[in-house]
Amino acid sequence: MAGLRAVGKDEVAPAPAHVKTVTQAASSGTTRELLVATRDRIAVSVEDPNTAARDLAALTKRLMETVRDIEAIDARDVQEAGSNAEVADGIFNAAAV
Repeated sequence: MAGLRAVGKDEVAPAPAHVKTVTQAASSGTTRELLVATRDRIAVSVEDPNTAARDLAALTKRLMETVRDIEAIDARDVQEAGSNAEVADGIFNAAAV
């Protein structure tokens, strides 16, 4: 992702500009956006006191799977960003080779 960076010690990360609905993310979003929208929708159902008890186990399991999928995407993005980091050139010492 272009423009990603770690926040400073006294800095707060900005909130996402727009969180898409499941429908919006499915039609025009990234995989991560779809997973986030799905996670949020499932969480609403898990917290709803009218959700049938028989559905809670499956919803909770899917919620945790979705969170892990989001974390995997984020970890991959961090790793890719780190592999593209620029490293300052040092002084070459031929005797050290």
